[in-house]
Amino acid sequence: MKRNATAVWNGTGKDGKGTLTTQSTTLNQTQYSFKSRFEEGVGTNPEELIAAAHAGCFTMKLSFNISAENISPDEITTTATVDLNPEKGEIVGIHLVCKVKASGLSQEKFDALVADAKANCPISKLLNTNITLEATLG
Repeated sequence: MKRNATAVWNGTGKDGKGTLTTQSTTLNQTQYSFKSRFEEGVGTNPEELIAAAHAGCFTMKLSFNISAENISPDEITTTATVDLNPEKGEIVGIHLVCKVKASGLSQEKFDALVADAKANCPISKLLNTNITLEATLG
């Protein structure tokens, strides 16, 4: 299975602007720029998209893990925060905050399933950065 996205950029890194389009067209010529990446401009940015991908991937993997225990999770909510150091030009970490509602799941089993999802979701495996996690079972 392969997925794709296309970026188009016009102009210099600081003064130019670009668009992003995904294969599904969920993003369809969605704007991004220096301001949307490093300041507070309108549009998306690569770090926001990485955060969305990681939150979605981790959450789905955790759902599969919980379901494998014959428990159907009521709700899993994950927020991913990407920490970009502009001076170094690198992502220095990603922090996941996850809240799960699932009846019949012990804290010990929950902790093991969360750790597995963090280590084994495809996006976690892809990223070469420090990933931290706070997970709450409620």
